[in-house]
This record gives sequence, C-alpha cells and structure tokens, in this order.
Amino acid sequence: MPDDLTILRPHDSRRINMNEPHEVRYWTDRFNITERELREIISKVGDSVDAVENYLRNSSK
Repeated sequence: MPDDLTILRPHDSRRINMNEPHEVRYWTDRFNITERELREIISKVGDSVDAVENYLRNSSK
C-alpha cells in the first residue's frame, strides 16, 4: 500500500514507527532532529515516545 500523504500524525502516539515515512517526518519535525539522530536514539532507548523525549531532555544538559 502506498504511503498516504494525507496522514499527518502517527497512528499510535506512544510509539515511533520508523517503517512509516510520514511518522519519521512527523517525529523528526517534532523533536527537531534528523532521521539518523532519531534512529540512533531509538536504538539506545527503544521506540517509546516518552523514552525518546526523556533522552532528548536529559542529553541536552
């Protein structure tokens, strides 16, 4: 199924699905980071939005 460009938000707001381009765009824009940075963070803390947010909050100190 092709990527539906009308979908602007993630299906599950608690998890980051790196297999969906629209979700990757959404989360990289929201966190103001690159896709590579998002992938690296997810490899460290998992795909939970809360875990990624906590990582970003604590790593910027």
